[in-house]
Amino acid sequence: MAYKITHDCISCAACEAECKNEAISEGEEIYVIDPDRCTECVGNFESPKCAEICPVDACVPDPDHEEGKEQLLEKWYNLHPGETPAYTP
Repeated sequence: MAYKITHDCISCAACEAECKNEAISEGEEIYVIDPDRCTECVGNFESPKCAEICPVDACVPDPDHEEGKEQLLEKWYNLHPGETPAYTP
């Protein structure tokens, strides 16, 4: 499933720089994650970097966007055509 950023976000921007899919951007009040671009870092890393780097634990799984690892990897291939994933589940 995609991740989302809760209202606990302190807008430090640490997560935005970590996202290889460019799924994270500055929202009106807090940073936001585009679920169409979020692969939970499948294709890039072993675990979601936004959740690892967030100093206030504001990056959490989004139950409204449940996807399996195969779906997430397919999404990664669509975002990075012609590239080879650095990590696959």
